[in-house]
Amino acid sequence: MKPVCLVIGAGAGIGGHTGKKFAAEGYFSCLCRRSDSRGLETIVEEIKQDGFEAKGFMLDATKNETIENLITEVEQTIGPIEVAIYNLGAQIGDKPLDETSQKQFELGWRLGTFGLFRLASSLFPKMVAREKGTLIVTSSTAAVRGNGGQHSHAAAMGGRRMLCQTLNAEFSPKSIHVAHVIIDGAVDAPDTLGKMLGPTKFQKLREEIGLENDGLLLPEKVADTYYHIAQQHRSAWAHEIDLRSFSDTPWWNR
Repeated sequence: MKPVCLVIGAGAGIGGHTGKKFAAEGYFSCLCRRSDSRGLETIVEEIKQDGFEAKGFMLDATKNETIENLITEVEQTIGPIEVAIYNLGAQIGDKPLDETSQKQFELGWRLGTFGLFRLASSLFPKMVAREKGTLIVTSSTAAVRGNGGQHSHAAAMGGRRMLCQTLNAEFSPKSIHVAHVIIDGAVDAPDTLGKMLGPTKFQKLREEIGLENDGLLLPEKVADTYYHIAQQHRSAWAHEIDLRSFSDTPWWNR
């Protein structure tokens, strides 16, 4: 039975490429996303066409019991989840305080923090019983710096970071590896940055600073880092790491 890599938030960017990377390295990739079932199946079929194993699941992580039921299903029908990737974004866009509704603020928390808590609550007891497991959490610059108009997002990402630290404090001694990854820059991903900018502006940005210029984070290279983190020896675990293009200014210098 192959070990399972569970990716929650498997779009065409970091999540999908991470699923492909782990599948190519011998894992059974379980890929989850809330919408665009056709896009999800495309990623799954690409993995299978390359001779590897994967399955797609439609998942709304904001709904009660969805994450918990998914973990039970995967563990019972596919295999033990050895690596989990929590890759859900919580960005609702720049909004001043008086235009940020309670519903929008709560949505950021549900995606950014509460869903991660539910994943750990359901999965970590199984990992502890097996005495191994890795949780890699995709985060953002907002986890370490709040900007105007980012009330929901910064609160959600800041909470995500602190939750990762508390999970690490409790479960690292039990051989569970928790890694918080700050994505400090724009990612060359059509269904995140592409949707935010629109296809024309997205392509222009790619031509100006991306592609061969390497000024945008390439999701397949981020996936390589995620795989490396999952294979680290416990004597030298990375618990927090930030990734950015070589040409970007780090968050602490902006």
